[in-house]
Amino acid sequence: MSAFEGFLFYAFGALLLGSGLGVIFLRNPVHCALLLVLSFVAAAVLWLLLGAEFLAWVLILVYVGAVMVLFLFVVMMLDLNLDRLREGFWRYLPVGVGVILVLGGQLMAIFATGVFEAEPKSARVAEDYSSAKELGAVLYTDYLLAFEIAAAILLVAIVAAIALTMRRRPENKQIEPDRQVAVKAADRLRMEQISVAPPPAPAPQEEGEDKPAPAENKQ
Repeated sequence: MSAFEGFLFYAFGALLLGSGLGVIFLRNPVHCALLLVLSFVAAAVLWLLLGAEFLAWVLILVYVGAVMVLFLFVVMMLDLNLDRLREGFWRYLPVGVGVILVLGGQLMAIFATGVFEAEPKSARVAEDYSSAKELGAVLYTDYLLAFEIAAAILLVAIVAAIALTMRRRPENKQIEPDRQVAVKAADRLRMEQISVAPPPAPAPQEEGEDKPAPAENKQ
């Protein structure tokens, strides 16, 4: 790794760490979602530096381009009550500190074993090697069923998220298919006979009233 690549690694690593902390500590859910997008972009650059270009582009296209846009859409459609969310911060703070201590202890135990001290062995690959081609061949042959099941689960999650956001809105126009099927033709059309009343007769004039003069014929 050259000096420039090392600088990029530590710079985007610090950016990833800072954006991750912002996601945790900021209270505005929209700002948290945008910082999560920034953290995904920084992680994608780290993948590029490590030579995993396929994972980097998948992280950008799938997570940033699709999943995070959906998250941001759901967060803005839910109209969350921020004051209510702030009420439980101090109540769940001990649980969060305990989780951080457990994860930190696990990371320290892994580093203490000296696993990362060994020199990595660089694998020799051909010049026309493509990680995307190799992963695609494995994904669409050995793991095709798991891939299709994951796609179906994501589709169900998207439909459920939209249904939950539109459930309690008074201005939403919902359609009930069971009532539409149960409707009969006689219920849709009703014939009624409307009687037309004759026009009222003019009121009789009393004696002494001036009669309107007849209109003069103009030649």
